[in-house]
Amino acid sequence: VVAALLLLTACGQETAALPGDGVVVDCSSIATVETENRSALLECLDGKSTIDIGQIKGPALVNVWGSWCGPCKDEMPIFVDFYSKYKDKLSLVGISVEESDAQNARDFIKLYGMSWPNLNDPDGRTRATLGMGVPITLFIDAEGEVTYRKIGVVTSIEELESDTQKYLGVQL
Repeated sequence: VVAALLLLTACGQETAALPGDGVVVDCSSIATVETENRSALLECLDGKSTIDIGQIKGPALVNVWGSWCGPCKDEMPIFVDFYSKYKDKLSLVGISVEESDAQNARDFIKLYGMSWPNLNDPDGRTRATLGMGVPITLFIDAEGEVTYRKIGVVTSIEELESDTQKYLGVQL
């Protein structure tokens, strides 16, 4: 009985996942711009293409996450909600970092219903550009410049809305 109670209690503390549609989105929708901002060539988690993250063109948010990261699990429902409301106004790109197996990232995408393209950084090659630790969210303008770097967890959709308007000038 004690073991069953412990198991139920532990399950109750997990972040509630959103129902996924079972699809890992391809990266063909990621807009890029030819700039001097070359940094790290990453493979799309659908396995069909590669993108240099320094070439991502906005307005876009780039969310850096890991399936093993508790705070990333906490903020993912906020990103899912935000993207469902504003996908016609800006892009969202995910970057999964330091997964022991890319399938863990794909499973995370499906579990949380992440309907935007996601790249994979299996060995930490983006550290020099993005910094260490997750979650991190970058705000990228139309010229491909990072206008703001949010280090740490996003706590509300209102925070994302405010930062998007402030740092990208996108009216939501």
